[in-house]
Amino acid sequence: MSVEVALKMALQYWHNKDQSEKHQFITIRGGYHGDTFGAMSVCDPDNGMHHLFSGVLPKHFFVKSPSMVSMDEALQDLEATLKQNSDSIAAMILEPVVQGAGGMRIYNPQYLTKAKALCDQHDVLFILDEIATGFGRTGELFALEYVDVTPDILCLGKALTGGYMTLAATLTTDEITNTVGTLMHGPTFMANPLACAVANASIELLLNSPWQDDIARIEKIFHAELSSLRQQDKVADVRILGAIAVIEMKEEIRVEWMQKRLIELGVWLRPYGKLLYTMPPFVITDDELITITKAIKTIVEAS
Repeated sequence: MSVEVALKMALQYWHNKDQSEKHQFITIRGGYHGDTFGAMSVCDPDNGMHHLFSGVLPKHFFVKSPSMVSMDEALQDLEATLKQNSDSIAAMILEPVVQGAGGMRIYNPQYLTKAKALCDQHDVLFILDEIATGFGRTGELFALEYVDVTPDILCLGKALTGGYMTLAATLTTDEITNTVGTLMHGPTFMANPLACAVANASIELLLNSPWQDDIARIEKIFHAELSSLRQQDKVADVRILGAIAVIEMKEEIRVEWMQKRLIELGVWLRPYGKLLYTMPPFVITDDELITITKAIKTIVEAS
């Protein structure tokens, strides 16, 4: 819902500035932003999970994705697309540093700085979706802090409440707030007071915990336990950042078989496509984490 609000906010912002022709969005390929209609429209159109709805979703602009080692071609594609279409583009939306359910890809944080500068140059708002990356997951409290970029709109969720209750939040600047005025959006349970209380408690627990040390500990174990899987013939890549570990296979995973074997090994993970990944809670013990990494190695070696 945070993404829906962000997209509406961007559209209403330009409408109130008498520029209603700015009604499209731009994003990088490989992204995932949710399952509601607006969010689906900015998910990857070719490799995402929303093919069934492709004929009825609004059409937006998708540009090349950066990688950890290369971003020049992606930036050139973004610049060319903005230069040609900025009159119709309201905002750019992307997940900072880590693309989540769209492929668990990790890219160079410097792309954020350069993409924000291009958006500013072409009068396009910049939306960051930190629903999966926020609250310490990547090693920084927010992934945008890798380069200290300030978005025009920021989407938060998931770890906002520690997973105890559903709640999302959309943050923006005073200038956008004042221009938008009354946002045309108001679900019944928006700003649910119980969920907000849970979020406040969860944030307090996080900030008063040694979360940075926990993330560093988890990342160190991931590297020690999983990096060797790169040598496996069936493995395409191993990606690790903060409390995120991703094993990308060369072939599609046999999900039903893999989940059954993982359960037999005492862990619950959610493989999909070619990906086997884990994003454990920060309070996980070393022994619990090694149980997960051993299960991953057993499964990969048996695949």
